[in-house]
Amino acid sequence: MKKFAIVTDSCSDLDKDLRAQFDVDYIPMHVNFNGKEYDADLDYREISLEEYYNLMKQGVRIKTAQINANEYLPFFEKYVQEGFDILYIACSSALSHSVEESKKAGAILMEKYPDTKIICVDSLMACFGLGMLCIRASELRAEGKTIEEAAKWVEENKLTVNQECTVESLKYLKQAGRVSAASAFFGGLLSVKPIIISDASGINAAVEKVKGRMNSINRLVERFKEEYVSVPYQRVRVVHGDSEADGKLLLEKIKEAIPDKNVEVTFGTLGPIIGATTGPGTLSVYFYGKEVTYDSRVK
Repeated sequence: MKKFAIVTDSCSDLDKDLRAQFDVDYIPMHVNFNGKEYDADLDYREISLEEYYNLMKQGVRIKTAQINANEYLPFFEKYVQEGFDILYIACSSALSHSVEESKKAGAILMEKYPDTKIICVDSLMACFGLGMLCIRASELRAEGKTIEEAAKWVEENKLTVNQECTVESLKYLKQAGRVSAASAFFGGLLSVKPIIISDASGINAAVEKVKGRMNSINRLVERFKEEYVSVPYQRVRVVHGDSEADGKLLLEKIKEAIPDKNVEVTFGTLGPIIGATTGPGTLSVYFYGKEVTYDSRVK
């Protein structure tokens, strides 16, 4: 059986330890601020996580940019020349055109190297939800599954990855065009905190509005208990965007609420891509749960 590489992008929020443990590589997206472009580095090597979020607190607008086909080509070709097929698991197509660009590059390379397979999967997820699918694909690879079998599992199970998220302030979502200026203004006055999920179409959609930070944290825990499903490959992770104290509070509450006490609940940070949209103070929990059926496009 031909070996295959698992590749993702900056939306996966896989830190260097997890990437090393599960042998997952990533191609960086880009962020732009103060007139310069940077790689959206999951390890925050050029600028620390604290500095990154401090820029936003100081009013610096950080814009994000996707990966184009010309960037995918050399990244993928490196693996092809080393004898690998490639399973690329991309950020949700509802949030980025990266999966389309990756397929363009894959088609060019498969024509150039006819014995190569490059499978590009739309995860319909971002943040650690995308990372979870990469980890599961790695586990399947370690079990001896083929690239087609791993890709099929991701396609069939991606909507069982659940995201429960809240933000501290609506102003960053307003800057990114995710909420109206009026919603952000009145939300700030009333201390409204949205509960945000990744819906069935891959959109990050607000499904509830809760008043107050503590109430929003408690609601994340309640929704976690409602949606959680016991599966042998379960993985639970709490992430924060420069809000470590609140993140650790959510972490302890999730640990108390989890029905499977043998499942470890891990703790990490929000990556630079989604962090630029949701801003400092973002809190999320990711886990395998009931299949997501809510579609925010259907009213």
